[in-house]
Amino acid sequence: MSGEELPVSTGAADWPSKEDHAALRLWLNLLNASQAVKSVIRHRLHEQFDTSLARFDFLAQLHRAPDGLRMQEISTRLMVTGGNVTGLTDSLEREGLVKRSADPADRRAFRVSLTAAGRKRFAAMALAHEKWITDVLGAVSKREMQQLQDVLSKIKRAANLESGR
Repeated sequence: MSGEELPVSTGAADWPSKEDHAALRLWLNLLNASQAVKSVIRHRLHEQFDTSLARFDFLAQLHRAPDGLRMQEISTRLMVTGGNVTGLTDSLEREGLVKRSADPADRRAFRVSLTAAGRKRFAAMALAHEKWITDVLGAVSKREMQQLQDVLSKIKRAANLESGR
């Protein structure tokens, strides 16, 4: 053994590094930006359509599935409990925006689909929603949007690898 001592690292003294702080700041900025945009959308949905973001997201899922979705599928897609889906379904059904019907493939399950009024209502909201997003993101150039898309795709791939997806 030589007379030199090797540096011993416990890991704790080396963490966080400046790069770790930069990554954390980026993460917090991503969260804050997302929450800021979400706040604008929530406010405008309430103001212009007297609805919530949860109801809009629910209708959006049904819009993507013209044959309707099982209640469990809606729950999975929205990442909420079955109770939340039941409450939203009940409310939207009372308003005539969705209909619940027995699932022919499983008598124990129900399918939920948009009514004609629901399709019309969602189309108006979706058009406004797209404009709001365009307005908010109007501060970002097309080139910057593409760069951000590329960076976010990298982050998503890395997160999926970490989670085993």
